[in-house]
Amino acid sequence: MNPDRLPLSLYVHMPWCVRKCPYCDFNSHQLKSAQPDGAYIDALIRDVDTELPLIADRRVDTVFFGGGTPSLFQPEDFSRLLQALRRRIDIASGAEITLEANPGTIERGRFAGYRDAGINRVSLGAQTFAPRALELLGRIHTAEDTHRAVEDLRAAGLDNFNLDLMYALPQQTLEAAMADVSTACALNPAHISYYQLTLEPGTVFHARPPVLPDEEAAWQIQIEGQKHLAAAGYEQYEVSAYAKAGAQCRHNLNYWRFGDYLGVGAGAHGKLSVAVPERILRTAKPKQPRDYQACAGEASTAFGERNFIATADLPFEYMLNALRLNEGFATRDFQRRTGLSLSSVEPALVRAQGRGLLEVRVDGWRPTALGRRFLNDLQAAFLA
Repeated sequence: MNPDRLPLSLYVHMPWCVRKCPYCDFNSHQLKSAQPDGAYIDALIRDVDTELPLIADRRVDTVFFGGGTPSLFQPEDFSRLLQALRRRIDIASGAEITLEANPGTIERGRFAGYRDAGINRVSLGAQTFAPRALELLGRIHTAEDTHRAVEDLRAAGLDNFNLDLMYALPQQTLEAAMADVSTACALNPAHISYYQLTLEPGTVFHARPPVLPDEEAAWQIQIEGQKHLAAAGYEQYEVSAYAKAGAQCRHNLNYWRFGDYLGVGAGAHGKLSVAVPERILRTAKPKQPRDYQACAGEASTAFGERNFIATADLPFEYMLNALRLNEGFATRDFQRRTGLSLSSVEPALVRAQGRGLLEVRVDGWRPTALGRRFLNDLQAAFLA
């Protein structure tokens, strides 16, 4: 199979934040200066230059600037970076180019600058609109900041934006959670990411857990929130993703469908199909920004980690992503993206069907409502 035909995305990690949130396990580092050094943009360009042989003659369909807090960088930084990328990579004319932004780091009018630089989609980290909850989560913005940021997005013509919304927060009641959902829907974003707060290892919250709603209360909040989102016109298409018609996140869909993506930046991960099934490459760049900038551009295996996925692990790797989607997967896509025949996973599929976790669709398989609720159990059925 020719991997050139697989969709390809570009992920760019911008690792700095004004302050590290106590629940965050992403590769983020507290900013010690007024704004990130432009030298990081130079390092990203060198990083891309090193990786070009892996994506030669392939077209990039989506670009995602994640973090950290990418909106700490100036519009001029993104303009310079995107111009450099377009000189090196075939970026589709209609590519989705997303910027993650924190409402507390956006100055008036800056979204227009991001738009002019080439950004056409924004993911805004609202998380909640309750002042006390924002404080407990360690957020640096207010609910008013989020409202103002949405106004600025619309003024800049960036109507394709996502709001991140968390639930099952410390001391959160069902009423407070539904107030958050109502406020988010009233702002009328194209997309809402609605996900449960979890206590991840290595975070402050994991070391010193706050009081969270119990499992039953969290489930009730999830169900009621989903009803409210559906009534407002947001269709769930993935575990935590809800979109208006035509507004699904194309970049994340590529992840969940086991497409390829080049990862550049401190701590960025990538997955590239050199040949399937035997040479599907996982990459990971150095996490510390200082280390990353020091070695970015060196054509050396010492620059981050590179490992080919063992063929025996491919079914689990694929299902870990594809079964997050309500639509599940098509048989032809499983075969195309793993290089394996469906017979390699058929016994596990049938067992999961017998447990009520999977059901057959016309051209493949999809999780049932029960399978979506117990997704970890379903995915684990495909471990080697």
